[in-house]
Amino acid sequence: MGITVQNITGNTAVVIWPKMASCVDSFYSIMYHPNWNSMLPSYSRKSFQKEERVPTSRSSFVVENLTPLTTYIMCVTCQSANPSSDQCRVFNTLERDPASVNNTKKELALGIWLTSSVLLLIIAAILLYGCLHLLCRRRHERLQEQNRTSKHDHGEAWTKSVAYTSGEFSRQSRQMKDTEEKHPSGIQLATIIENPSARNEPVMSTSKSKERVPVTGQCSAIN
Repeated sequence: MGITVQNITGNTAVVIWPKMASCVDSFYSIMYHPNWNSMLPSYSRKSFQKEERVPTSRSSFVVENLTPLTTYIMCVTCQSANPSSDQCRVFNTLERDPASVNNTKKELALGIWLTSSVLLLIIAAILLYGCLHLLCRRRHERLQEQNRTSKHDHGEAWTKSVAYTSGEFSRQSRQMKDTEEKHPSGIQLATIIENPSARNEPVMSTSKSKERVPVTGQCSAIN
């Protein structure tokens, strides 16, 4: 068939074949397999690792995703049959292309960057959630502490007020008791002053006593 393999690189190769008028199928079968030494000499279709089908209107095909520095066997047939030796060619791929290496590095760097960005976003979301949860918890604890402090202060104020009232009442009672013990006459005088009826009654008794004294004296003189 006059098959030729051209433009061989580390990952691609172009296979060219002449059109055959005797090919009645609607496609060409392009089969290739690495490691020619492991290939059986029978050229069985199932022995090939890859197989591509292209329309009969075409006479070339670009084979991709090849392995650098590898020996390949490639066959082209115009029917779904096992190829013969004159329908196959053996070729060797080259080293990896610098452009391909650069593209691979760029893809790798892009993948690493995307992965790192996703991880950073996840970590940032977790940290943000933790901070918000901690702030809410502290705010809740602060409000509870303020409520407890307010209740405690109110209780202390009420206790102090009750204690002060009780102490003041006790002090006044004690003062009154001391006053009564030290000045009983003064208490009685104050009682008399406050009660007018009690005040007039002793005075009248005193006047009557004064009137009786001279009478008694006169009686004595007469006797």
